[in-house]
Amino acid sequence: MITIIDYGSGNLKSIKNGFSKIGTNTHISSSIKEIKDAEALVLPGVGAFGNAMEGVASYQDAIHDHVQDGKPFLGICLGLQILFTSSEESPDTTGLDVIEGNVLHFPDSFKESGLKIPQMGWNQLQIRRECPILKGVGSDFMYFVHSYYVAPNDPAVIAATVDYGIDVPAVICKDNVYATQFHPEKSGDKGLQILKNFVELTE
Repeated sequence: MITIIDYGSGNLKSIKNGFSKIGTNTHISSSIKEIKDAEALVLPGVGAFGNAMEGVASYQDAIHDHVQDGKPFLGICLGLQILFTSSEESPDTTGLDVIEGNVLHFPDSFKESGLKIPQMGWNQLQIRRECPILKGVGSDFMYFVHSYYVAPNDPAVIAATVDYGIDVPAVICKDNVYATQFHPEKSGDKGLQILKNFVELTE
């Protein structure tokens, strides 16, 4: 069973509905025991880095154990960002540090060149390397809503980017940890393909 972590900072219903569209039942849980026992975990996220880390604090050990055990893990949007070490949004808050790196705010200079902050809407993926959750996905458009972007210390973990004034990491792929800056559950058939690919990793 795929478990969606309910830590008080995620669009749970939307993600669960996305999995339902591909015929997969998921379980939303705030139980540490259920999260520890999960075959696969999904970490959603909406809002601010600091608030999300406050909510997820009691689940940190379970998340790290899950990752270290090699079980599939998927972060979505803010659920991607809090996997990182730190964020400019909340400088005094340490992230989950599953992936070393920082989360940066889009430069204010973007506004001068006509780029809005946050990036909100559809943007086209540029595949950088193979990743299991990108099987059958190419230069497709995905739906983004974010003002911050991740900057991993090791660029090799970046599986796809989008062009938004800079090359913005859109998909992170590191061993059994997968994460998307966009919302696959809101990104049409190709977004659902990503969820389907994740499900296949649990079978």
